[in-house]
Amino acid sequence: MNQRVIPIIPAAQAVAGNQRVQRQRLAAQMGFFVLFALAPVFDLFRYDLARGHALFLTFEWRLGLDQFLAGRIGAGEAAFNVLTRLFLPILAGAAVFLWAAWKWGRLYCGWLCPHFSVVETINRVMIRASGKHSLWDKKPISPWRPDGTPAPRGPIWWLAVLPLAVAFAFVWAVVFLTYLLPPMEVYANLFNGELTRNQLIFIAAATTVISLEFLFARHLFCRYACAVGLFQSLAWMGNKDALVVGFNRQRTAECADCLPDRQSACDAVCPMRLKPRTLKRMMFACTQCGQCLDACAQSQGRQGQPPLLQWVEAEAARQNEAGFSAVDRP
Repeated sequence: MNQRVIPIIPAAQAVAGNQRVQRQRLAAQMGFFVLFALAPVFDLFRYDLARGHALFLTFEWRLGLDQFLAGRIGAGEAAFNVLTRLFLPILAGAAVFLWAAWKWGRLYCGWLCPHFSVVETINRVMIRASGKHSLWDKKPISPWRPDGTPAPRGPIWWLAVLPLAVAFAFVWAVVFLTYLLPPMEVYANLFNGELTRNQLIFIAAATTVISLEFLFARHLFCRYACAVGLFQSLAWMGNKDALVVGFNRQRTAECADCLPDRQSACDAVCPMRLKPRTLKRMMFACTQCGQCLDACAQSQGRQGQPPLLQWVEAEAARQNEAGFSAVDRP
């Protein structure tokens, strides 16, 4: 079988390219988080409980059931309205979303999802405090950065973990409430300290629950509880030609010198705590964030070598899954 599928990328070019991608990904995450928070404010998307209908791109989005209940339209027209105004838009959006996942994997998770951006942020602080992505990890990750410099750590960082998780949870709770109630009313009541009893209960309860999730179960949620991530993974697994991280198995021995303590940089940086050098079927929860590629490029670049990991697709993806090397020999 021909193994010369994707050419080697020079070390310096690989490092620069992957770091550029990570900056673009960070910008996309920040932009989408702002959109997530402000969409209700500008009536881009929300359901107003007070009005009893949704708003989409500032326009009222009604199903017409109120007209049916008032006797102004028949059952057939009401069913047609529900079909065209609810089910067809949802199915069309889901089809496009799943097609993108089938082709490129969980791009939404790694590049846009406001929950995953919080997961990564809390991960970074918790690693500085404990050396681990999660409290449930059995042992710390390598204390070395991919570029070979020591990573700062210390118990003082625990003072930032809890406030950060609670702050993010509070923001989420308030934003969720603005998807259901008039945003200006919610923010005005919050600013003036005049939240209604129900608003206060909602924000307090949501902040508590989300804080616990951010602190103790954020990875578990992404892996097992998030339907959006699950369906993306299922679609991705169904396409053998889909974009995936490819590993040059012809240079496996070079992984032994990846970091000064002989651990793997790609394993250390993966926010989902996966093994990026393994086969696709073992990477079900991969979010396509590309941090493993960036880490590999940096660690191998220190030795003047091209990376062992890079994106592959089509025939190269099939070869990688079959156990063949998906990139050229250096």
